[in-house]
Amino acid sequence: MGFEGKKDELVGKTKEKLGELTGDDKLRAEGVGDQAKGKLEQAGDAIKEKVEDLKAKFQ
Repeated sequence: MGFEGKKDELVGKTKEKLGELTGDDKLRAEGVGDQAKGKLEQAGDAIKEKVEDLKAKFQ
């Protein structure tokens, strides 16, 4: 399983907090988007892993 999704989520949290601290709404919104992207990537990785497990069971 890749770490790209987790990295995006952590970068997004950092951007969101920095945006909140500095009053930069664009940076905060970018951070929220990065977090969503990271969570979707992680979900996709989990689904791929489950599919591979199922394929292995039926071979």
